Parts: sequence; structure tokens; C-alpha cells
Amino acid sequence: MTYRNLEECINDLEKHGHLVRITEEVDPHLEMAAIHMKVYEAGGPALLFEKVKGSKYRAVSNLFGTIERSKFIFRDTWESSQDVIALRDDPVKALKAPFKYVGTGLAARKALPLKLPGGLPSGFEEIQISDLPQIKHWQGDGGAFVTLPQVYSEDPDKPGIMNSNLGMYRIQLSGNDYEINKEVGVHYQIHRGIGIHQSHAVKRGEPLKVSCFIGGPPAHTLSAVMPLPEGLSEMTFAGLIGGRHFRYSYVDGFCVSADADFVITGEIHPGDTKPEGPFGDHLGYYSLTHPFPVMKVHKVYAKKGAIFPFTVVGRPPQEDTAFGELIHELTGSAIKNEVPGVKEVHAVDAAGVHPLLFAIGSERYTPYQQLKQPAELLTIANRVLGTGQLSLAKYLFITAEEDRPVSTHDIPDFLTYILERIDLRRDIHFQTNTTIDTLDYSGTGINTGSKVVFAAVGDKKRTLCTEVPEVLASLEGFGEAKLVLPGIVALQGPAFTTYEDTEQEMSRLSAAIEAQGPLAECPMIILCDNSGFMSEELNNFLWATFTRSNPSHDIHGVNSRIVHKHWACDNVIIDARVKPHQAPPLIPDPDVQRNIERVFAQGGSLSGIRK
Repeated sequence: MTYRNLEECINDLEKHGHLVRITEEVDPHLEMAAIHMKVYEAGGPALLFEKVKGSKYRAVSNLFGTIERSKFIFRDTWESSQDVIALRDDPVKALKAPFKYVGTGLAARKALPLKLPGGLPSGFEEIQISDLPQIKHWQGDGGAFVTLPQVYSEDPDKPGIMNSNLGMYRIQLSGNDYEINKEVGVHYQIHRGIGIHQSHAVKRGEPLKVSCFIGGPPAHTLSAVMPLPEGLSEMTFAGLIGGRHFRYSYVDGFCVSADADFVITGEIHPGDTKPEGPFGDHLGYYSLTHPFPVMKVHKVYAKKGAIFPFTVVGRPPQEDTAFGELIHELTGSAIKNEVPGVKEVHAVDAAGVHPLLFAIGSERYTPYQQLKQPAELLTIANRVLGTGQLSLAKYLFITAEEDRPVSTHDIPDFLTYILERIDLRRDIHFQTNTTIDTLDYSGTGINTGSKVVFAAVGDKKRTLCTEVPEVLASLEGFGEAKLVLPGIVALQGPAFTTYEDTEQEMSRLSAAIEAQGPLAECPMIILCDNSGFMSEELNNFLWATFTRSNPSHDIHGVNSRIVHKHWACDNVIIDARVKPHQAPPLIPDPDVQRNIERVFAQGGSLSGIRK
């Protein structure tokens, strides 16, 4: 299918049993988000909210809630899009298999953006921000947000659509100090294309013109989140995956998507910021209030019969998990070409994506020697941590396949493989006072924290414990020891107070363990607030450990020491307790949970959907 607009996609999904209409009036204040999350968790369909309280516009969510539904949406353009991306990564493929790629030229020609005659495209009317569905997702959010925006900007030094950027940067519509209908917040993080455009505008002393497209064909939404190969623009990819040109015109100097459901145009002036947030984010915590660019609204447009798409983010997995799987399938080979020697990189969704990376590399430096320690792997690790969004990671576990295959997606086996081989005196490498994800509050400030690489190859050095070692089951002041994975034990400790107190606690803990003799079978100990929660399921361990720790401050060790500026230990201790400076976690509102039961009750629109 080639969808000309969002409604065509919705009708197609409904026809094939992938969408349900909600006919009851639903409040955009917390209720719509709560319904979405319950349906997503049940593996349910896309949702069309036909009656949104306070707005005449309908809303749709969970379009991309499963990888199967996403592939269904793009079923007629999926393979040709993969082929074009593959050619951008490796043009030699066309020479090796010319008949396979013969259709990519036609696909690429359809992909080029199509400029329409000037003026507002037909079917649009001018509205106000307050006319949009004012969807608030979590009770602690600072206001209503657009969660599936396509934020468009052009390079002031090289104007034109082929030098544009289309990104998904959340838009705050209300709350805080924003003047309703005149201002909205634009939250974008480091390593984003719009930041380059704004810096160029600032140097010129000019405001940056920005357009926010909402809705339109699903291809446009997907394009806004795609990490594309150099030289392949988001607008071209939108046409490629959508099987139809991205159609646009200019109104008052602002780019307007002819196929969007809504368009917000405005300007970001140099140095003009306002407090944005809080916002319940994809790490499972609130991102707090910080100054971010404010956009002075020029005009807002809506297409006749417009539908407002949204998603809800929170502790993974959520709908953006399926987004991530979709992106990986389309561009999975790109990282292999960008980082020589890498075979696989997995940004672990359960840990919030950016905090934790698993990677498989190569060891080709000394093939004439028996492999004894990481060499090329360390070069690859530095390349990975210097590449695009991967540079925001805090933890990187990397190995090379030797005696048997390893997959980064088999998490227990991957961690077991590394922990069996790692030399804790040699194979842990820190980077301090560096950048981390804007949304990660485990560090020392916004965007600032540290990184660590666990690199392991060679022969198996230890057999990992599969039960809690006796020494960890009887430590004064630390109790409830529970096995998480082979070689990983969660240990419950006192509540975190200060880093000064922690140093003393870690000294006592280390001394108590060391006094019992070597504990080689348990290379990793997780200090936590609730060992039952930590060990209950794998995702709890991944989420709590890697979102609540800053490597430089929260990694300790039994018999730790520094030798020639390299940190070493006998057993790693990661302090994953909640710290006072960290953001609060997202907790559903019980009253809202009770209110939405009417939609799931017998006779309700979603009566057949249960977890």
C-alpha cells in the first residue's frame, strides 16, 4: 500500500483487523495515555480515539506497537527501501548482484521530494495550539506534549529541502511559562541535526525557521527517527519507504508538508529559552525541568478531518521499542560499514537504550598469536563510543567470537561469555567527565557523566556461580543476597546517603568479602535497594542497574587499586541504589487506572482486550 495520508493507513489497518475504534469520550489528561499503555502491554491493536474531550479532532496511537504491524504498513516498500539503504552503505553490492538491485533506481526516483506551487496546500485551515488534543501522559508532566512530531528545519547557510533536517524532538504545547497559542517548547538533545542549524542561525544573528509536522503518511513519522546513512536525507527516505514523493510548499517562508494532518510554524530566536518539562521519558523516569529553546508560533494549520497521532513513552518496553526493532531491521548493516571490525551492536532496550550497549567485534591484529587479551576490540570500542547516538552510552560490553557463536540479543549468554573471560585487573576501561544522554540523571549534571568498557576475549578463566556464594549470604549490614544471572549477585544494602558515606560502606563491604578469600566465581555484585526486585526478572536487573549508576562514581571493587593509572579489582561492585539527585520513576495514577476500566468493561470499545 502507498498511503497518501494518515486516514488511508487507519482505514487499511482497520480493514485487516489491526485497529479498533474507541467510541467513548476519553480525557486527554492521563486517560488516553493510560489506555494506550494497557493495550500496548497486551500486544493489542492500533487505537483510534473518536471523541477526545476538549477537542474536535480525533487521535490515533499504537500504530507502530508491534514489528508485525509496522511491516504490514510498509509491506510494499520494505524490501526496496532496504536495498537502497544497503547500496548507500555499500555501492559495490549493485555490481555483485545487478539484477537484485535493478528496481532501486525507480524506488529512488519516487523518493525525491516534490515541491508544489507556492501557498497553503488545499484542504488546510488555520487553527490555534489550544485546538489540538492536549494530551498529558504522566501526572508529573509539565503540560501537554506532542510525542510524534516531525520537526523540520533548514540550514541557514545552505537553504533548501535537500539540506534540511527532520527530527523527532518533543514539543511542549502548554504549561510552565509558555504563553498559550503563542509559544511552544522544543526539546532537542545533543548530537541532533537541528542543533547544527540553530548554531548557524545564531552566528548569522537570525532566528531559525522551524516547522512541526504532525501526522501524514506513517512514512513521514518513521523518517523523523531514522539514523540514515550520510547523504540520504529524511525527506528522501520518507518518499522511499512511503512509495510516494514528500510533497511540500512554502508559506510565509516556512516549509509546509502538503500531506501532514497538522503543521505548526514558528521561529527560534538566538538565546531564547524557557523552562521545559518535566516529562515522563523512555528511561522510565521523568526528565526534569531545564531551559530549552522556545518557538514563537507563527501559524498553526489543520487539514480537514485531521487526526492527531501520539505515542506514550515510559519504562521500556513501549511502542518506541517496536520503532527500534524496525529501524534495526532497515539499517542493521550500517554500523558494520561505519565501524570497521564490528559485527554486531545492540542498544539494550530494557535498559533505556542509551545507557547500555552490547557489541561483538573482531580480533585481527595478531592472528599469528594465541588470543590472550583485547587489542582490536579496544579500538572498536572507542569507535563505537564516538559514533552518533552510540556516543551517549554509559556501559559497553564487548567481545569477539572465538570458540563458539555469541549473540548480543541472547543477553544471559552474552554476559556469561564475557564474565567467564574478563580479567578484572586489566579489562575495565573508564572515560570520565564526558557526555551521556540528556535524559539520564545518574551522572554529574545534564549531559555529563562517565563511560566504562568491559572488554573480554580469550580462554575461559572461571566457572561462574549458579547459587549465591556463602560469603555473600552472611555479610553484616548487607543482606538478602540473590542470584541474578550466573556470576551476578544482587546484594541489598542501606539506603544511599552521600558519596562520602558510600566510600566508607564500600571499604567495609570489600574488606568483609576479601577476608573470606578469593571469590572468583562471582565477578559482579550489584548493590541495590531491593534485591528481590532486581532478581525477579532480567529486565528489572537491566533497567535498575544501568539507569541508576554512573560508572565513575558507582563502580567499586573488592581489593580495588590503581596501577599506572589503570583501575583494577578482584570483584566489581555496581552501586545501583537510588540516589537523591536522580529523577523520580514513572508511577501510574491508580485513580486513572480505575477510570479507564469503563472502556475495557463488557460492552466497552476494548472489552475483548486483556493483558
